Amino acid sequence: MLTAIIAVTLSAPDLGATETAYTTWLGYKVVDRGLVSQTLASSWGAPLTEGREFVLLQPASGAPTYLRIVQSAVTPGYAALKTHGWNANEILVKDPDALAARFAAADSPFRVIGPPRPLSSSSTVRAMQAIGPAGELNYFTRIPPEGGTMIKTPAVSEVDRTFIVVLGGADMSAMRSFYGDVLKTTVTPPYDTTVNVLQDAYGLPADHLTQLALVAISPGFLIELDQYPPQATARPVRNGDLPPGMAIVSFAAKDLDVDALPWAVGPTARTDAPYDGRRAGMLIGPAGEWIEVVLDDALSAP
Repeated sequence: MLTAIIAVTLSAPDLGATETAYTTWLGYKVVDRGLVSQTLASSWGAPLTEGREFVLLQPASGAPTYLRIVQSAVTPGYAALKTHGWNANEILVKDPDALAARFAAADSPFRVIGPPRPLSSSSTVRAMQAIGPAGELNYFTRIPPEGGTMIKTPAVSEVDRTFIVVLGGADMSAMRSFYGDVLKTTVTPPYDTTVNVLQDAYGLPADHLTQLALVAISPGFLIELDQYPPQATARPVRNGDLPPGMAIVSFAAKDLDVDALPWAVGPTARTDAPYDGRRAGMLIGPAGEWIEVVLDDALSAP
């Protein structure tokens, strides 16, 4: 089963600008930088990334949930919310209203597309949405000190870690089956709700309902599954390259039948951060999403 989100990997046409956005504006710290090795590129099934610059960032809280940014070319036809796959990185914050006020500055690298408001499903949880410099969509969300319905961990620093990743796809049944049956997680029944940023992106009525389900990972992490409108398309990906935008989500996992998983690239031991001696392999999910599985029950010597 999946146990935690370890990292979100972004493809960034301007690595420097994206790094500055997260370090200067959101307080992330650089913990590693360098060039993508042949080993890492091969483990992703993305040989074109070999030799590209990357930076690994950690939130100010020190939580072991990272943001990895990889220099990548612009991909024509990509826009947040318009294609299937990983579409939003939801980050814990203490005060989304204060952050929205900062983002109103003329030099802000983040463009607010959804102002702070209570969630339709929980009046005590407040969130806003903003597009970053790599074209990525972030949700910035406050969980109250007493915790939410499923997430029990509020932000420790002003801007903390990823706690939810949002997957958009064409087939809710296929997504629920993959995360429930293949990756052995608990998936809620789907329910209908309004998703304002989706309604705005597709010009849908304010009362349009989106089918949504939640994948329970732990009291600190979730995956949100969104049934996207029929206008959404497969994400354009250059052969041998990472997907644009939110490219990969890396999950810790244990108690999986490793030999039975439909690997795109089988697991190999990695000594660099954030793997730290564990084996990691790549799966491609039912919405075309890239899932890096880091096996906590398969520790390997460096």
